[in-house]
Amino acid sequence: MQTGTTDVPDISVDWYRDITDVAGSSPAPVQWFAVHFTEGAILLLGVLFLVAAAPRLLRGGPWERALALVAPVVVVLAYGCSEALKGLFDEDRPCRGAATVVAGHCPPVGDWSFPSNHATIAGALAAATLLLSRRLGLVAVPLALFAALSRVFVGVHYPHDVAAGLLLGALVTLTGTPLAARPAAELLARRTARADPLRATADHP
Repeated sequence: MQTGTTDVPDISVDWYRDITDVAGSSPAPVQWFAVHFTEGAILLLGVLFLVAAAPRLLRGGPWERALALVAPVVVVLAYGCSEALKGLFDEDRPCRGAATVVAGHCPPVGDWSFPSNHATIAGALAAATLLLSRRLGLVAVPLALFAALSRVFVGVHYPHDVAAGLLLGALVTLTGTPLAARPAAELLARRTARADPLRATADHP
């Protein structure tokens, strides 16, 4: 049977046990909510991003539209980075052999733990939302933190898995989106100039 080769920091193991002990002793409704929230939070973050992106796409200038268009691509790129790192570190899931796991099942062997894909996507979506709307971003950021913590609470990730995922998603999105948006904004500005010279603008950094 294939097993992971990466050693897990002792402090992360201790925190994992503390958190899952709390999860195991929590009321059944709390456990039910945690299991469903860990998946539903990603959908909520996606909705927040769409709400932030819609006015930029409909009424924004070339720069704002470019940000809204390229951000989803960068979120997917962040996910790809997390998948690549999983194969590099091949860290076993903590739920294998754990006494307390709230999640209905532990992912199969080979579905490695570090970094957390859920946390990566949550961090990326929160960062993308923040780039488009500070107001909605202030809602998305704590939601992403809770989404990441829920992965530990239900027992399928160590704390350092989700911390790394959040940072990876946020860093890739906050750096990659503006870089990718520059050429996209220039292209949109040129198309706007050809379509309506009087409205042509170069309102991007």
